[in-house]
Amino acid sequence: MKRLLAALAVGATLVAAPAWAQQVLRLAHNAAPGNPKSEASLKFAELVAEKTGGRVKIEVGGSAQYGDDVEALTNMRLGTLAFSANSQGSTSGVVPQFAVLGLPFLFQELPQAWKVLDGPVGEQLAADAKAKGLVLLALWDNGIRHTSNNVRPIGKPADLAGIKVRTPPDPMTVDIFKALGANPTPMAFSELYIALQQGVVDGQENPLMNIWSSKLHEVQKFISLTAHKYEATPLFASAVVFGTLPKADQQAVLDAAAEAGKLNRELSRKADSELRGEMEKAGVTFNEVDPAAFAEATKPVYDKWQAQFPDLVALVRKEAAAAKQ
Repeated sequence: MKRLLAALAVGATLVAAPAWAQQVLRLAHNAAPGNPKSEASLKFAELVAEKTGGRVKIEVGGSAQYGDDVEALTNMRLGTLAFSANSQGSTSGVVPQFAVLGLPFLFQELPQAWKVLDGPVGEQLAADAKAKGLVLLALWDNGIRHTSNNVRPIGKPADLAGIKVRTPPDPMTVDIFKALGANPTPMAFSELYIALQQGVVDGQENPLMNIWSSKLHEVQKFISLTAHKYEATPLFASAVVFGTLPKADQQAVLDAAAEAGKLNRELSRKADSELRGEMEKAGVTFNEVDPAAFAEATKPVYDKWQAQFPDLVALVRKEAAAAKQ
């Protein structure tokens, strides 16, 4: 309670600040230094300062320094945190429509996903977020995800039987791994390394850039290139805090978010092409999978989410098919 009252006091100070005063605002994210999310967040802060002539200064707190993704979402809605480069999984706990981007095997490559995010799908998700007190500034990238574990290589769905896989607190990812026969265990990303090290879970799923930057390869023997889903990194502003900024500074923030997003996506693409070799040198065993068997096993996931969000699922699938051409 004391922490909440203190945070509310900070939020009240921000709202009451005179127009000429420099506003010092915080951005939270959970990524390790060097991760594309971390690098883009620092670039975003640099660009905002530049584009506002120093009127807005952003302090970036990575590695969950300002709280994990779920806490960040709560604090933004309260107006006690200004920004968060959040995660698709945690966001779907507040704005469930975001989970639809992670339908299994929807995207085969990153540029295809980006075309979808930058069109009508992104616009719809922005409207859904606005209804929950969040301003969607940009949809950065969090990669196509693969599965690692310490039990055995995963070549077909049956190989996941009995394996305890950490997932984000995301219903879509939980549904995918249940359909594949694993034992999904939702857990905050900040707790994952120790959980793997101590054997609380056997494995996890993430893009290679997250596995590398958070050193998860140090505590995992096998990485199976399942490519089972895509995830975006939604960059949010608190509607409460964003509304206190002059219109010119609001536009500067939006422009900075788009520009930093280009860096994020380029770093993500580069990571996918380089990091396998680095982790193999470190002793991790990689293997390919039978994608058709995995896609077949996860068909019921589409049926479930189609029933919940029929219009959005139809739109996402239509745009994904068009972007593939």
